[in-house]
Amino acid sequence: MMTEVETAAIPADEHEAYCALEQQLGVLFRRSRALSAQVGRTVHPELEPGAYGILGRIVEAAPARSSDLAAYFGVGKATVSRQLKVLEELGLIGREPDPLDGRAHLLNLTEEGRQRFDRARVARQDRFYALLATWPEEDVRSLAQMLARFNALTETIAT
Repeated sequence: MMTEVETAAIPADEHEAYCALEQQLGVLFRRSRALSAQVGRTVHPELEPGAYGILGRIVEAAPARSSDLAAYFGVGKATVSRQLKVLEELGLIGREPDPLDGRAHLLNLTEEGRQRFDRARVARQDRFYALLATWPEEDVRSLAQMLARFNALTETIAT
């Protein structure tokens, strides 16, 4: 028999595991947002929390279009445009015309942006190392692999 908190989609014997997962992911997401804000400020004191993620995506997908960034993050083009304007004003990114679409621009980090981002990324990795230094390397690799699998699944979620 199903209780009020159980759902038809989750078998009763697995419900507790999914409740624990949901709770732990909530903690992880909150702490991740706080860490991103802190790391973002190491890139530039005026950097908004979400802008660090945008810089990271530009590094991964360079050169990037603003429309692709909006789609990747599941936000409107206006939201991304505001963040990009700030990043450009701070001298962290540059734009060049897209040779395939005269209306669009391609975005890349400037040399200053790349140096600042790389320093922040190293600091973030050092922080992860400090947190997980007592874990066996195999556990760290396993966590990274499981998160990669989870992230691949979440890419299919419609926003």
